[in-house]
Amino acid sequence: MSTFLLVHGAWHSGRCWERVVPLLASAGHRVFTPSLTGYGDRKHLLSPEVGLDTHVEDVIRLIHEEDLTEVVLVGHSYAGLVISSVANEVPERIAHLVYLDAMVPEHGESAIDVQPVTQNLIDLAAKSDNPWRVPPLSEMPPPLGLFGVTDPGDIAWLSAMLSDHPVRCLQQPVRLDNPAVNTIPRTHIHCVGVMPQGITRRPVPAIQPNGSPAQVWELPTGHDCMITMPTELSELLLKLGL
Repeated sequence: MSTFLLVHGAWHSGRCWERVVPLLASAGHRVFTPSLTGYGDRKHLLSPEVGLDTHVEDVIRLIHEEDLTEVVLVGHSYAGLVISSVANEVPERIAHLVYLDAMVPEHGESAIDVQPVTQNLIDLAAKSDNPWRVPPLSEMPPPLGLFGVTDPGDIAWLSAMLSDHPVRCLQQPVRLDNPAVNTIPRTHIHCVGVMPQGITRRPVPAIQPNGSPAQVWELPTGHDCMITMPTELSELLLKLGL
């Protein structure tokens, strides 16, 4: 049995994994899908003080409270920053890092450094009545849809889940200064459907920090693959949990 800890990206909540959880659980694995501070059942905690560090502490607290070890830690999108800092703090608890169509930072980088278009969202928020919060991206015509989701029913379900994202989360830097984090194997899963204008993906180095060859898998779908291709995503994750 393996332990999967799935961390959602900006604007989402732990509910986004609902189609993946039973597929992993039915294979005999433990699965945790927390909602980070400011989202889902913790939406009421959204505030200007919520930042990347808050979300890192959310995950670390769960790991300690549940005494989780040998964790397959999966971060979607913005949560690539979260899982990187989590692994830096508790590397002895992490068996594998999975960057799921995610931001992949270096030490000291923020979301703005990894994905420069993020600054445009912050600038737009600065002109609003609530300059500390970034509203979810708008639905676009197919094939882009809403975070790559195009089915009307799925869009309605996803829309009801989304919350604003604190600017502080996009500005705080990642900590990757613990040499032990470099020993943790990594897998990158890229969603290779149509990508919105302005979004870029850093090339994955051929060699992982631990010296092993890079492991990069692809899913032919939009960004929110846990909604559009849950079976295919689960099959990939199960390769890491066996």
